[in-house]
Amino acid sequence: MDLRITAGSAKGRRLRAVAASGRSPLRPTASKVREAVFNIIGPGIEGARLLDLYAGTGAVGFEALSRGAGFVVFVEINPRRVELILRTGLELGFSARMEAHRMRALEYLGHAAGRGEGFDFIFLDPSYSSDELAMALPFIAAQGILEEGGLVIAEHDSKRLLPESWGPLKLKKRYLYGDTALTTYR
Repeated sequence: MDLRITAGSAKGRRLRAVAASGRSPLRPTASKVREAVFNIIGPGIEGARLLDLYAGTGAVGFEALSRGAGFVVFVEINPRRVELILRTGLELGFSARMEAHRMRALEYLGHAAGRGEGFDFIFLDPSYSSDELAMALPFIAAQGILEEGGLVIAEHDSKRLLPESWGPLKLKKRYLYGDTALTTYR
């Protein structure tokens, strides 16, 4: 699998990926979808705090750092992937502006809320076959970890329609890219 950062200070640099296993499938966010994510975010990424839930390869978070994000938190349950994210951050010179946690997304969200952490952007990309979005989005809405004016971006199967709102989070727009959809909430 050939993954590269598409823009910014690390443009063209390769990202490594741990092979998928039956219990832990890996479907990295395609480069055209990553570019779309950052077209949606726009210049707001400069200095922003981004939470990359279900990080997998870390491609979205590393793209954010390359484009000037101030800090990125990666959350991934697979220990080999977390190790690779940390190593990649070191190789790319981003380790001072990132942290990676090996835990379930909902567990991290609880810790973040308890510590009063806030994020300008929250990107979620769980397995398309899971119900994780239906659990994580209401949790994000209830915990107040999205900064005022912040944006939640959920990547999911384009056949799946997400609700118009999750508590205070309201659907902003839905974008389609073949089998992939990005649904944004504010």
